[in-house]
Amino acid sequence: MDPLFQQTHKQVHEIQSCMGRLETADKQSVHIVENEIQASIDQIFSRLERLEILSSKEPPNKRQNAKLRVDQLKYDVQHLQTALRNFQHRRHAREQQERQREELLSRTFTTNGTQKKILDIANMLGLSNTVMRLIEKRAFQDKYFMIDKEHMFLTRECALFPTHSHHWRSLSFGEVGTG
Repeated sequence: MDPLFQQTHKQVHEIQSCMGRLETADKQSVHIVENEIQASIDQIFSRLERLEILSSKEPPNKRQNAKLRVDQLKYDVQHLQTALRNFQHRRHAREQQERQREELLSRTFTTNGTQKKILDIANMLGLSNTVMRLIEKRAFQDKYFMIDKEHMFLTRECALFPTHSHHWRSLSFGEVGTG
């Protein structure tokens, strides 16, 4: 059991050092390193099954210690498997973000599709370009008119707010409010 345990333990440490190579590997070789690590992890899991069988056959006075050592190795390998999956997940997310960024940068943007359809419909109805410009100017003016109305409303509410807060404050202390 000891030689197999030592080999497996050594392989776990080799995988830990390979995990460090993942962070520095370029895009082409990262897949190769990931596959090597996964193959080693799979090999260790099969060795662990053999080690569990061998640890159960140890003499009673060594059995508990042998099982503990195998369990510790199993925990370390599971931790390595999780770390590999997390790295792969982060890499996939990064690659997807890069693809989306490239797609966005290569996309050609056009004017508002809705505005173009309205202009097409207006042209079908026979409205002239002058009428269309007047409609667009009116829409632009209406936007600022609406903003001005909202500003006046908020100003009025803010001016009235101290009166309301005094009233609520007096009610919260059990005083009788006069207004």
